[in-house]
Amino acid sequence: MKRGFYLVMAAQAFSSLADNALFIAAIALIQELHGPDWLAPIMKWSFALAYVVLAAFVGAIADSYPKGRVMFSTNALKVAGCLLMFSYASIGVAPEYQTYLVCAAYGVVGIGAAAYSPAKYGIVTEMLPPSMLVKGNSWIEGLTVFSIILGTVLGGLLISTTVSTALLQHSFIGKLVHTPAEAAILVIAFVYLLAALCNLLIPHTHVRYPPQQKNPIKLMGTFRGYVRVLWKDKLGQISLAVTTLFWGAGATLQLIVIEWGRSHLGYQLDKASMLMGVAALGTVVGSILAGRIPLRRALSVLPVGAAMGLVVLLMPLVYSPWSVYLLLLLTGGLAGFFVVPMNALLQHRGHVLLSAGRSIAVQNFNEQLNILLMVAVYTLLLWLQLPINVIIVIFGTVVAVLMVVFMRWSKRNLTDNPELHDQIGQEGHGHALDSQSHSHSRQ
Repeated sequence: MKRGFYLVMAAQAFSSLADNALFIAAIALIQELHGPDWLAPIMKWSFALAYVVLAAFVGAIADSYPKGRVMFSTNALKVAGCLLMFSYASIGVAPEYQTYLVCAAYGVVGIGAAAYSPAKYGIVTEMLPPSMLVKGNSWIEGLTVFSIILGTVLGGLLISTTVSTALLQHSFIGKLVHTPAEAAILVIAFVYLLAALCNLLIPHTHVRYPPQQKNPIKLMGTFRGYVRVLWKDKLGQISLAVTTLFWGAGATLQLIVIEWGRSHLGYQLDKASMLMGVAALGTVVGSILAGRIPLRRALSVLPVGAAMGLVVLLMPLVYSPWSVYLLLLLTGGLAGFFVVPMNALLQHRGHVLLSAGRSIAVQNFNEQLNILLMVAVYTLLLWLQLPINVIIVIFGTVVAVLMVVFMRWSKRNLTDNPELHDQIGQEGHGHALDSQSHSHSRQ
């Protein structure tokens, strides 16, 4: 692994750490402002919305500039979102609208994350050969999920009575903020600054892409073409469907675990956030184990995704701490084990067919669109006042059934197209773009 790859991992770890800690701190701030329970999933929704709205543009941005500089700029935008979030009272917003400003500020952080992601994943394909992509992704995903653990734990610790009291008594912090959630958000802003510093140190990969389109209308039209390319590809469509389902389910499960911890187990927010960290720890283990799977065998992990959906169905049956932790570890482990090879396969096919930035933008668009859909359904079920255990059964059943559908779909593709196995691991990038340009030149 090159030195620059380790800097990418460090930057991703700090940025992801801050993203997840900020989510907990923002929920705490909404609670301090006596906002309704449904604002937490709406906040997650606003974060995902940025990915969908900007999908057509962020890939072109990532391929137009050195990706380390793009990552630095987007982390700076996340810092701005943090500053906006804890300045809700000082800029004169009426009390009844302050919770909505918190959601909007989290949306600003989402804009930074949406632009950050194509650069982060794209630079991995620039630094590593196809044979190293699964291993590289295993490190990136494992470190990302490990930072989710630390992020959720950090968020819970920062809003806890002991830590928040110590922060507010600090002479510098006490002058800037006045509540535990505000103090937590200020600390998290400094974590984003650490990520930005790592971004500045990432070396230039010297990979050059053709000049990018700047007309927004043409960019959206071109982006629709990129989406069609990946969905029509017999390998890309399976990996895209699976990762789309995984990230939508993961975002929803994060909200479900917090509510499940509150209503089923009787936990407060700081302790419920620790449950998310336990599940993420399992995902780290699963991601590391998945690093042993070669890219050519990536499709063999599909049954593990169906098993994850079935394991989730056990959540309403557990109460004791050891059984809760064991179940969440198992759920996270299965998730990490099946998503890492599928993510690597999707990035490989996207890189071969399109380019690093374009393919990641397509991936984010589909994944975040599914997050919007699944979180919206979860919010609706909460609004209908369905018990959390009923929601969990619905959720687990849908995930398991969809994974079985994807398994049959993959089997049919491989049966009808035996040459697909030889396409896994091929070199090059932009093959679909080359064929499109040749067809245009003939016209």
